[in-house]
Amino acid sequence: MVLFVSAVEDGSLAAAARTHGRSPAAVTRAVAYLERHAGEALLLRSTRKLSLTAAGERHVAIWRDVLARLREVEPGSASGHLHGSIVLTAPELFGRLKVMPVLETFLRQYPHVAARVLMDNRVVDLVGDGVDLAVRLAPLPDSTMTAIWVGEVRAIVCASPDYVARSGLPATPHDLARHDCIGLNAEGDGELWSFDMAQGQGAPLRSTRVRTRLSINNAAAGIDTALRGHGIIRARCYQVAEHLETGRLVRLLSAFEVPPTPAQLVFHPDRARRGVLRAFIDHAVPTLRREFLRLAASMAPPLSK
Repeated sequence: MVLFVSAVEDGSLAAAARTHGRSPAAVTRAVAYLERHAGEALLLRSTRKLSLTAAGERHVAIWRDVLARLREVEPGSASGHLHGSIVLTAPELFGRLKVMPVLETFLRQYPHVAARVLMDNRVVDLVGDGVDLAVRLAPLPDSTMTAIWVGEVRAIVCASPDYVARSGLPATPHDLARHDCIGLNAEGDGELWSFDMAQGQGAPLRSTRVRTRLSINNAAAGIDTALRGHGIIRARCYQVAEHLETGRLVRLLSAFEVPPTPAQLVFHPDRARRGVLRAFIDHAVPTLRREFLRLAASMAPPLSK
């Protein structure tokens, strides 16, 4: 099971052999044994990469859990020394700014724990990709996963003071049609931004098409461009909070902001009863909740006309 899981995570049988100091033939025999035991193919092999069959995905999820539980009873684990590993995924910029500091303090506290982090803006399949815990910044559909709320994320429209001084303040979302906007999807010269046109009175949200002179698929690069005075950007609050706090960006159209979306930790409940994942959840939830409270308090008031 160790060799099979390693082959999947490392991308090849040869890489698993190198990781564990075994011969490629030994890894091949281990995979063949598991496939005979399962009664069906678990891996699809090609000259470029390995991929799991549907049966392989089911089996590898179980084997990862078995191996994690075995690590919990290794010598030293009963004496308070947590052993094992954890695989996390988070949106790229949120992961870098907010998740990594939490993980780093956790690893300092537990020196025998290892971690693998997937910074990915797509929705990762926890079971198929062997992920223990995902940070999701969106409402979640019904599923068998457990979600723990840690905070809220707002979409903030902002620009540099230089841009506002040069181009003026938009009074309503419709005014954005005459402003230079920075889009974050890199799909064309226009982008739809959602606003609460009824300003909290319960009417449906509306989308306004803005003119994007620049579109880019990287939030950090787009924010850098806004800081240099090249337009108005709509970013998530954690991405621009520091710049709002220091005055390098100013908040616009706050009366029209849409309701916040939840930030949640998502995981399979059966895998979070004990061990490294349980310890990380217990560490991360209060830490991230405090960070979101600090984030809300730090948000600068909007610039008024």
